[in-house]
Amino acid sequence: MQKKILWIGLALVLASSLPVNAQYDKQSSTYKRWFVGSTVFLLGNLAGTNPPNFAQLNVGYRITGKDVITVEPKTWKYAWPNGIHPFFNKSYGKPEEKFPGYVREFGVSVAYQRFLWKGLYAELNVMPTWQIFVNDGGKKMGNGFQIFNTYRVGYHIKLFKDRFFIQPSIAITHRPYHTKMPDGFKQLDDKWPKFIFGEPGFHFGFNF
Repeated sequence: MQKKILWIGLALVLASSLPVNAQYDKQSSTYKRWFVGSTVFLLGNLAGTNPPNFAQLNVGYRITGKDVITVEPKTWKYAWPNGIHPFFNKSYGKPEEKFPGYVREFGVSVAYQRFLWKGLYAELNVMPTWQIFVNDGGKKMGNGFQIFNTYRVGYHIKLFKDRFFIQPSIAITHRPYHTKMPDGFKQLDDKWPKFIFGEPGFHFGFNF
């Protein structure tokens, strides 16, 4: 159900996105440099079972028309290993792959975007996160820390005379470092890779 909600949301936003406009003129100083936004994956909170209780706020600044820095505080919880692709791997959601509880994470990522051609951009997103491990009975089992990187390619689409924008994208996610997980969590997480390829993304924002 959660996957269906996310895909329906993506389709609705894409349908309303035309016409497509190009990137900001790197020689111009008249475009709005600041923006705030989030991601359409907030719709995942509407899932009837296992909602992620996800929240994210993006605050960005355009250094030039081609260079953008964004700070993104976020929090969510999950009960399956991060190495299982949530859309394309059938093991995601299976009871035998579920943690003996869940992980609640709090992170602040810093992202750098570089526009390559018109609205096409590449992004490096680095996020340190604080982890809280909770068992099925709701009891805290311990704390952890990880670094979660995202390598993204996307397209910036201006809407309503550049008051708003959307950014559909595709990404590789990578966990280059994390501390030891509690027993039961570690054994399941070790079965899966530290990379996920082809993770969809869909950000939106308001310029000011």
